[in-house]
Amino acid sequence: MSTYTVPFVINGEERRVDNTFDVISPGTGKVVHQCGIATEADVLEAIESASAAGQQWRNTPASQRRDILLKAAEIMSNRRDELAQYMIDEVAAPRGWADFNLNLVIDMFKDVAGRVVAIEGTVPPCQPGLSTMVVKEPYGVVLAIAPWNATYILGTRSILFPLAAGCTVVFKGSETAPRAHHAIVSILSEAGLPKGVLNYIVTDPPHAPSVTEALVVNPNVKKINFTGSTAVGRIIARLAGQHIKPLVLELGGKAPAIVWEDADLSLAAEQCTLGAFFFSGQVCMSTERIIVHKKVSEAFQEKLQAAVEKIYSSKGDAPVLINTQSADKNKRFVKDAVAKGASVLIGNVDAEESSKTRLRPIVVNKVTPDMDIYKQESFGPSVSIIEVETEEEALRVANDTEYGLTSAVFTENLRVGLRIARGIESGAVHINNMTIHDEMPLPHGGAKSSGYGRFNSLPGLEEWVRTKTITWRD
Repeated sequence: MSTYTVPFVINGEERRVDNTFDVISPGTGKVVHQCGIATEADVLEAIESASAAGQQWRNTPASQRRDILLKAAEIMSNRRDELAQYMIDEVAAPRGWADFNLNLVIDMFKDVAGRVVAIEGTVPPCQPGLSTMVVKEPYGVVLAIAPWNATYILGTRSILFPLAAGCTVVFKGSETAPRAHHAIVSILSEAGLPKGVLNYIVTDPPHAPSVTEALVVNPNVKKINFTGSTAVGRIIARLAGQHIKPLVLELGGKAPAIVWEDADLSLAAEQCTLGAFFFSGQVCMSTERIIVHKKVSEAFQEKLQAAVEKIYSSKGDAPVLINTQSADKNKRFVKDAVAKGASVLIGNVDAEESSKTRLRPIVVNKVTPDMDIYKQESFGPSVSIIEVETEEEALRVANDTEYGLTSAVFTENLRVGLRIARGIESGAVHINNMTIHDEMPLPHGGAKSSGYGRFNSLPGLEEWVRTKTITWRD
């Protein structure tokens, strides 16, 4: 068993505490290391450290912030193998998923480094005899909370945009992937980030409610970003609302993919397979409902079966989920659907795998609104097929969910695709591509219960500054 303990980082110093919990790999079931359990006292120290560093950091020249981010990109590239192994150990990520995370984050550092100087004020015209300017100032201390699944992408973006805008950060990492999240902090420290600008704590599930509440309600915390489940997002939003604090929330999803009658069915089958089962469906943007035109449903299903077998061969190892509860939830959804009249097109919910955290892709046909799988987020390797005959019906089904993060449309007619895209209530629509798509030039966020606010691009940077109007007599 590993003797390594993941430390906190407070005021630039690593801190190890006596109380720890085991971090267990879902792939092997073995303890990979331990992690400290933060208390409310640690929360207070982290916030005080961030607050004390705030004035100096907000006045740091944009060029200095830019250079730190560019150096971080270089360090991350040099530490690639080490960082990938943390993801493999902690969340059972395939090496390809770990590399995807690292490639995107390296690009993220470079992209944001180039945007630091893009935060600009204005000098609007005013009444005669009066001059004015509108400046943009960083909020101050930001609380960043990130999940485990896209470990480096979601961890980095939660802190990167606030830091670039001149805010200081308290980063609450995931108890599932604490070493990977700690590595992000260590990279920025190595790149020259001053002490106290970025502070890192983690706690275990029993202490999470009290620690999170202490973070949210502290008066020195001025804004919050949270990526995770809608259930937890609601709790954080409620707390923040009571204390009049703004948030950026990226929450759950139930992404639809509409396969229209003129679609390239081979392309649609391939992209729906990837969108539904990439990293065992453990992505907030995963395809959860395939809405297919009745005229091409049978042909599409045949191609979907072939695509699933080609990409996720039944002869290979079954994909790993983060825990047995996640696998059990997906099995429960499928069994509920079958009991209410659905049929299983692909997969076997009762198959015995090498561990209880493994589950092969499952496609459920003839899904109806009374089934749990129709509306509840599975966050796993199960996807529904629903047949429709008109655009109006397709849009009604696509929008018949509390979520609105992302979606896809497959059609060879761009006008049809754009018309359908405008009718879907979601933060993104991808025509002839899978629902999973995220890159730096594109603002990322949801609608409805998938959250509000945006990451990425200039809107992602502007989230962390607020305007101040200054006027004077001429």
